[in-house]
Amino acid sequence: MRPGRDYRVGRDPSSDIVIDDIRVSWHHAVLRPETDHWLLEDEHSTNGTYTGGRRVHEADVGPGSVIRFGSACDGPRALLVGPEPPATAARTPQRPSAVSMPGATGTFRQPTTVRPLPARTVRIGRGDGNDLVVDDLLVSRRHAELRALADGTYEIVDLASHNGTFLNGAPVDRAPVAAGDVVGIGHSAFCLVGDELQEFVDTGEVSLDVQGLAVTVDHGRRTLLDEVAFPVGEKSLLAVVGPSGAGKSTLLNALTGLRPADRGRVLYDGRDLYRDFAELRQRIGLVPQDDILHAQLTVRRALGYAAELRFPQDTAAAERQARVSEVMAELGLEQRADQPIHSLSGGQRKRVSVALELLTKPSLLFLDEPTSGLDPGMDRSVMHMLRGLADDGRTVVVVTHSVLSLDVCDRLLVLAPGGRIAYYGPPDEALAFFGFSQWPEAFEAFENDRDRDWAGQYQASAFHQRYILSATAQPRPAVAPAAATVAPPPRTRNWGAQLSTLVRRYAAALSADRTFLIIMIALPFVMGAMARALAGSELNRETAMNALLILCVGGVLTGAANAVRELVKERVIYQRERAVGLSRSAYLMSKVVVLGVITVLQAVVLTLVGLVGVDLHAPGGRGVLLPPLVEITAAVALLSFTAMMLGLLVSALVRKEEVTMPLLVLLAIVQVVFCGALLTLHGVAGVEQLAWLVPSRWALGAMAGTIGLGALVPGKLTADPLFAHSAGVWLLNMGMLVVLSLVFGYLVAKLLRRHEPAIMRK
Repeated sequence: MRPGRDYRVGRDPSSDIVIDDIRVSWHHAVLRPETDHWLLEDEHSTNGTYTGGRRVHEADVGPGSVIRFGSACDGPRALLVGPEPPATAARTPQRPSAVSMPGATGTFRQPTTVRPLPARTVRIGRGDGNDLVVDDLLVSRRHAELRALADGTYEIVDLASHNGTFLNGAPVDRAPVAAGDVVGIGHSAFCLVGDELQEFVDTGEVSLDVQGLAVTVDHGRRTLLDEVAFPVGEKSLLAVVGPSGAGKSTLLNALTGLRPADRGRVLYDGRDLYRDFAELRQRIGLVPQDDILHAQLTVRRALGYAAELRFPQDTAAAERQARVSEVMAELGLEQRADQPIHSLSGGQRKRVSVALELLTKPSLLFLDEPTSGLDPGMDRSVMHMLRGLADDGRTVVVVTHSVLSLDVCDRLLVLAPGGRIAYYGPPDEALAFFGFSQWPEAFEAFENDRDRDWAGQYQASAFHQRYILSATAQPRPAVAPAAATVAPPPRTRNWGAQLSTLVRRYAAALSADRTFLIIMIALPFVMGAMARALAGSELNRETAMNALLILCVGGVLTGAANAVRELVKERVIYQRERAVGLSRSAYLMSKVVVLGVITVLQAVVLTLVGLVGVDLHAPGGRGVLLPPLVEITAAVALLSFTAMMLGLLVSALVRKEEVTMPLLVLLAIVQVVFCGALLTLHGVAGVEQLAWLVPSRWALGAMAGTIGLGALVPGKLTADPLFAHSAGVWLLNMGMLVVLSLVFGYLVAKLLRRHEPAIMRK
């Protein structure tokens, strides 16, 4: 142990010292360095910490101290020894300690570069002025420093990099580095080995070892995955098939780390994916079944915006465009570069989705139903594309229902109902193993022959021994360990840069949507013309209430219609981008900024078309605080903005885009009923309080107060206190619209979290 840090002890796999004993608490104790000794602190463990034969809550310990955890008699025992003599100290571990069986991996079996341990600070980054130059677009120009300290030890310091610096898989800002520790920067790993600094570069030729994955739901009553284990070799293409409900999507989520398994582990080239997920997430590409790009944009612009979000801010535009062009060339998209994505064929759109994931050069590429909805020719074209990606130095896993092109795969995994392996091995031997000549017969048997022990037959076969048990050099635990607590990706360090990119991308997507543009331009003119027709040349006893009501309805419709589809239609895009570091607040703010500007402009047009030149008959010709037309315009604009936020809330709530339009109609009806123009709300218990949540209630009050509606149209309905021509009442009405906007925005942010990958909610 080195005195520059604390050491936590417990059953938690993320502890510094992990003790797998049921008597040891999850967070059991901590060893803290003092001036010339160590301080042992018990962290309120259930069974206690013992030294000198007695239970302690805090005690000084040093060389020769014996510590027991969980039991004074036979609990796990730790003996503290003194510093090693120089000759012994030189015998540092000759391998990265955070990697299982380095010799059996593609990345760690041989270092890419070896140099003497530095005697001073070494700066690492993408720029030419660094001591260690890492040619990787995931690395910032000035990324991190490896500092040699006066006592002969080292520490790693992150220099506010975009994608983070990692120590043994965990993000760090500053941390001591010991022999065998793995410092991760982009696709490179640096390790102190003996008197050398070794660099290992993940070139994509990585293996994947799946060991005993199990997933249950409903408090363990239903099993989705049952002890799934298999190896995937370097540069392999694996297809996963099986009947509906066999656990294919659950397996995909477990392998990508988005929803870790309850038990078992996934080894990414010898590294525990769950433990090191914060770092390794950058090496994993995932192409969902639905397209993950804005279809209105051209291929080049869509990939360009994606590169802006994923690469460091200090990446030059020319560097990003070069990578975009490289990926398009790799997937044969050069001829389609300036074509809108929605005009591409299904197979070409899938290529664009794959291209987006290839921007960051992932070593593992997962695809969920990439050939769904494609004709047989396109199906085969996509599968041959995946074959080529694997041959170029990646491990590719594809979940599919199609069995037309399994022959291009290296391995086939067939899942039986209940999430168990029915077959794993070469695709061309699968049907013979099951005893069928056609795949439809096999899938029919899965559904009809529920009593057949598919998994048991496979485990007893020579295929299991040959293709699973004997096919990996990675050690397998006797009992599958519980999945580690997974660290989420670090938050982006540049919120403003993300917001700028998101705003520009969203504005470009909307401006390319002709239908949206036509509706956006026409709606305020139509609603304004209706208000003008009702108002005539002046607001009087007959026209005032109806004109204000139409302004309310128009404001609500323009705002809510703009936003009610915007989150649900982009849900798959948001989920994928959030998993790779997108800021939730930046995403939401981009919607608010772009839609807010559009909505406010529409409200201004709506009001001016409806009321310019109309005698408003405001008391004394003046509004409450400002000219009457300015006050009404402000009220309609704020109402439209609040309705837009309400539309975003609805969009975040619903699961399908199809239900948004009926809900928009319902919203409009609610605004009309509870605005105060048709029903007396003041003093009606329950109804009045419910109306407080309706934006049009406050907007109508503000407009009514501006023109003195109570005096202009005397009656019980207009005697509402919120209609008073008073500065205090007018500010209350406007202020409540602001409050409702903030409340709706807060709820949208919370609901967005609900739709994120499970890993982001931990």
